Amino acid sequence: MLDLLPKHIFLSDPLSLFFLFVIFIVSLPSAIYSFGYLKGEYPLKKIILSWFLLAIFILSMAAVVTAGNVLVFLVAWEMMSLASYFLVVFDTTHERSIKAGTIYVVMTQIGAAFLIAAFMIMYSYARSFDLFALKNACLAMPAQTKNIIFVSLLIGFGTKAGIVPLHIWLPYAHPQAPSHISSIMSGVMIKTAIYGIIRFVMFILGVSAAWWGVLVLILAVISCLVGVIYALMEHDIKKLLAYHSVENIGIILLGVGLAMFFTSQGLPYLAVFSLMAGLYHLVNHAIFKGLLFLCAGSVYKATGTRDIEKLGGLIKTMPYTAAYFLLGAMAISALPPLNGFVSEWLTLQAFFLGALNVIGGTKLFLGFCAVMLALTSGLAAACFVKAFGITFLAGPRSHYAKEAKEVSLSMKAGMFFLSLLTIVFGLAATMIIRYLTRAAGSAMDIDISHMQFSLNNITLNPQAGKSIYLSPPLLALVLLVLGITGLVIFCAWRRKRSVRHNTWDCGYYRLDARNEYTATAFSKPFRIAFSFFLLPYRKTQKIRESFYHVRSFTYETHTIQVFKKYLYDPVLVLVFRSAKSMRRLQPGSIHLYLMYIFITIILLIVFMRWF
Repeated sequence: MLDLLPKHIFLSDPLSLFFLFVIFIVSLPSAIYSFGYLKGEYPLKKIILSWFLLAIFILSMAAVVTAGNVLVFLVAWEMMSLASYFLVVFDTTHERSIKAGTIYVVMTQIGAAFLIAAFMIMYSYARSFDLFALKNACLAMPAQTKNIIFVSLLIGFGTKAGIVPLHIWLPYAHPQAPSHISSIMSGVMIKTAIYGIIRFVMFILGVSAAWWGVLVLILAVISCLVGVIYALMEHDIKKLLAYHSVENIGIILLGVGLAMFFTSQGLPYLAVFSLMAGLYHLVNHAIFKGLLFLCAGSVYKATGTRDIEKLGGLIKTMPYTAAYFLLGAMAISALPPLNGFVSEWLTLQAFFLGALNVIGGTKLFLGFCAVMLALTSGLAAACFVKAFGITFLAGPRSHYAKEAKEVSLSMKAGMFFLSLLTIVFGLAATMIIRYLTRAAGSAMDIDISHMQFSLNNITLNPQAGKSIYLSPPLLALVLLVLGITGLVIFCAWRRKRSVRHNTWDCGYYRLDARNEYTATAFSKPFRIAFSFFLLPYRKTQKIRESFYHVRSFTYETHTIQVFKKYLYDPVLVLVFRSAKSMRRLQPGSIHLYLMYIFITIILLIVFMRWF
């Protein structure tokens, strides 16, 4: 008898509970934020509809990470995808929302098709959809079959996570959704795909080849660099944050990929440590990215624009939002003692410890990945210097920025809660690591009793003497003392040598906002440095009054979306051509359509008998 609905419909192990925690710590402040964000933007009926969809969205994500059965998992996965789709296209007055929703739902269904294919192959061996039955069946599965399932799962979950080159939907969908939904989609929803990789690849399928981890690491490095480079070029604040989601998914996957690689090399403690670092960055990214999207929503609510070139000076009119955005920007830039620093530092430590335990070219490969992670962190810091400086500093560059006012109390409350967590998850690192290590050990079926924790040390293996030192509170105290000392010295020096002059204006008078540094100018050095990938081009136009005098001058610069132009556009052209040629199958004959139905039923019967 087919075991379609076994006893384990839902499960609650440390990994599932961890992901439930991540879902609710971001969803709660985002829901509170929505009261102020939606007020005045939509009629009451539409606001009630948005809350209904939000409730389904959150509950379906919770069901995804607690499902103990593949059928339950797929139903929850589709509910999550449909609820998020309707939230992306919530603002139906804009054509961009419909386009973003279409791209999102197409990519989602492509990913779902690969997941179903992988699950059906696993079912053919287990004759059950129960996760534990699948796990037992995978123990005797041929290596070649495991490889096929692994690739299918990686594509299926990678599409939802936004791994390059499957990231195409993120910069479309995240900006168009309401900001509290963007916060949950970026902070939580794409992390359910990471849960899927850990649960189905590492826990159920079992890592059986070193190249699995190497492939994940390569894709992770590419995602890190592509995400942060495109973010540097963006002027749309929500699209900029969407590209940073691609980057941070890459950082999370560095930890996951390392764990897979170390498992294949017989290094269980390093595998647990690496996965713990990945999980730590997962929760950290959920917190600071959720905060940044809420801040971006506050800016949009107050100004009506997402283009940072039209902003400026908002720190004077929106001081709370500016402070929260600065905190989130520091966290995502991995500055101590905030949470982003701790998880990226742990990931780097995993690479360094791994390099000490491998030989040959693998040592160089791990070192290269560590260097790419450091480069990514530096570029992210540069990007958020641009984002914060152009948005909040200097003077207003448009009437949108001039008329901006601070947002409502509920919106500030949501941002405050997440900003507080960026500090707590940075300073309380050693306490949090203990719980994350349990979740990582549970996900990999590895006994972590040999790993010891003290206030400042994590001992991976006492027999081998492998340990790392970590004390965020001490680091915070040192930084505070250095900061106060530097401020005192600066103030004392300034009193003695204070000289006031007018700002040098290069011969111009009446300087205004048009003379301020722009986001385009800030990103130009990076556009030149990465021109081999961005393929930038520009258009200029001069309208002259005479030979010597120019009445107006326009300048446009663009970068080419390499993956869209050379991967997705050709596929799209092929699909349209195929669809046009298949019109012959729809001549309008009812008899032909009945024959199609009959043939489909026969094929389904044969398919089910085969399984």
